[in-house]
Amino acid sequence: MDFNGKWITTREFSHLSPIDVYHKQYDVKEIEKTPKNLMNNHCLFRKVFVALEDGRYTMNITADDYYKLYINGTFVCQGPASSRYDKYYYNTVDITPYLISGENVIAVHVYYQGYINRVWNSGDNRQGLIADVIKDGKFLFGTDSSWLYNYANEYTDGGTTGYDTQYLENIDFNLAEPDWNKLGFDDRRYIPAVVHTDDDHVFFECVSTVNVYTISPKEVRKLGAGHWFVDMGKEYTGQIHFIAKGVKGQKVIIRCGEETVEGKDYQVRYDMRCNCIYEEVCTLSGGEDEFLFYDYKTFRYVEIITDSDCIDSNTIDMIVRHHMFDRNGYYVSSNNKLIEDVWEICAHSLAIGVQEAYLDCPSREKGQYLGDFVVSGLAHMYLTGDWQMYRKALVDFAISCSVCEGMMAVAPGSFMQEIADYSLIYPLAVANYFKYTNDEATVRELMPVMDGILNHFEQFRRDDGLLEGVSDKWNLVDWPKNLRDGYDFELTEPPKAEGCHNVINAQYYCAVRTVEQLKAELGENYETRSTSLAEAFVKEFYKPEIGLFTDTAESMHTSLHSNVLPAYLCIAPEEAKENIKHLIMQKGLCCGVWFSYFVLKALAKLGAFEEEYELITNRSEHSWYNMLAEGATTCYEAWGKEQKVNTSLCHPWASSPIIAIIEDIAGINPKSFYTSTLSTDSHIPKGLKLKIKLPCKNGSLEFSN
Repeated sequence: MDFNGKWITTREFSHLSPIDVYHKQYDVKEIEKTPKNLMNNHCLFRKVFVALEDGRYTMNITADDYYKLYINGTFVCQGPASSRYDKYYYNTVDITPYLISGENVIAVHVYYQGYINRVWNSGDNRQGLIADVIKDGKFLFGTDSSWLYNYANEYTDGGTTGYDTQYLENIDFNLAEPDWNKLGFDDRRYIPAVVHTDDDHVFFECVSTVNVYTISPKEVRKLGAGHWFVDMGKEYTGQIHFIAKGVKGQKVIIRCGEETVEGKDYQVRYDMRCNCIYEEVCTLSGGEDEFLFYDYKTFRYVEIITDSDCIDSNTIDMIVRHHMFDRNGYYVSSNNKLIEDVWEICAHSLAIGVQEAYLDCPSREKGQYLGDFVVSGLAHMYLTGDWQMYRKALVDFAISCSVCEGMMAVAPGSFMQEIADYSLIYPLAVANYFKYTNDEATVRELMPVMDGILNHFEQFRRDDGLLEGVSDKWNLVDWPKNLRDGYDFELTEPPKAEGCHNVINAQYYCAVRTVEQLKAELGENYETRSTSLAEAFVKEFYKPEIGLFTDTAESMHTSLHSNVLPAYLCIAPEEAKENIKHLIMQKGLCCGVWFSYFVLKALAKLGAFEEEYELITNRSEHSWYNMLAEGATTCYEAWGKEQKVNTSLCHPWASSPIIAIIEDIAGINPKSFYTSTLSTDSHIPKGLKLKIKLPCKNGSLEFSN
């Protein structure tokens, strides 16, 4: 879309040229750093206009990196979804309910972070705002030099946390202009915005804005004078919010965390396991100060500490944010409460972990990883019926192929990371989308992208078709590395240009075969390569004398990973299937929680549905039960808090049980969701009672045994 309004920015940014921040991960590229004084840049834009009583007013709006929109002092929405400048998302908003007859003020709080990270497409000098106001379908006015701006100087530099993904907000209320977003504000200190005539953003409408709402704490406990402990009841993503009225210059310490300090029930562990330190120190103005943090955190507990009772505890609540997620849209019940509890922590992880993208975790990285998306995207689509968000993610990764034909592992974002395994399972993500939506047009649109991925890996093909020495992308296998079941191949980063190993070739076969299957369904011509590739794979890695697959041709180590994938892909010899099933049940989930998706689905492919159910509900240290036993309200990054050095306690990539229960145990055919006709091939274990309701194209599907 072309805006009628102009891209506006500040004087400091108006003369800066855009920086190209994109490159292959292991290529050396000098990127000019954003000047320190322009990083963590909070800018306030204003426009007063006259509205009439009648008519419908809408607004197309976006900003770089992010905006929060207010009309007459009332919060309206925020965005956009992180995106590249050459496909930059904007939002369309109905602002009619917020307007009054006569003068109105549009106020936009624009944030530019300036770091190269997984969150924003930042560090590229592209700061600013563009908007059109439309009445009854006709352009009324847009952003131009008549808009005014000043800086929100109260957001002082508290340093960064996570992987430089978030600035801590040590708000100094003495520097704030509290009525900047309302009528009657004295804007003489505001100056005209600068029209950036050379702006190069290309705009596309986004699927939606995030849902923002307020919830009350489960508990607010006063621990002493000026000391409060807050428990939200479970983990959420958003900002703590409250009002204070104290002495000018008085400090208020706010500590957020996912858990309390061991042995101290009311002391928040704000130096979190996931490498985020959630402690901010704010300064009161002496008047009534409302704590409105800009960026989001993921937490359950909060400690507020100051030297007097200046906090109105009745005002303490939390502003929660996430993508659309209707809790009433799905339902599950069972006579096995563990099934319900596992489902709930998976579902809640998806609810708060999916923001404008499918985040790997909403605390440390805040980025959309392709591998995570293969699991969390499908589970989220089942629970919400929102295929447009899934499609957006497919396009996000497709766009990253302009950096490398073989696709990037994180998209969008200005942080460059490449993982071979993730690139190779992109066709699987497309196939899952196609099964759920029957959207042929999108699959055809993405087919050249998938062909390009396969073409990229051609450079590493041996004469027999297998890949060897995949050296331009990290060979991951699984994460964390202590949950690879002793996989016998050196997985260095950067990778060494030598060796042929099992998992990367299994994923390669998956890509080749999936692309062939999609082309067959679309009626496109293709060369059949998967049959010979499967034969080469079995010849290279299968050991008939033990009836199992090894990690490499030279090794006799039979890891879980090396045997799960051949079973999942249905290329294991018939005589190996029982051995692989036995190996899986013997080893259990001695893998990362992400790889559990392939373990569960492999058992289904082997017809071992009782065993699949057993793994979902097992009570070992490698289980969802173990997370629950440790107090989880969301899924962890690993099976337990101590099983990874920097474990995030909110990681939607662990949501594979939702997929397994729907597709395998209940046996609901994915086509049911676009036909709205329930089709099942259920495999309910003896004694299990199960009821499920899920959204579909025209209402809902209900399953019960």
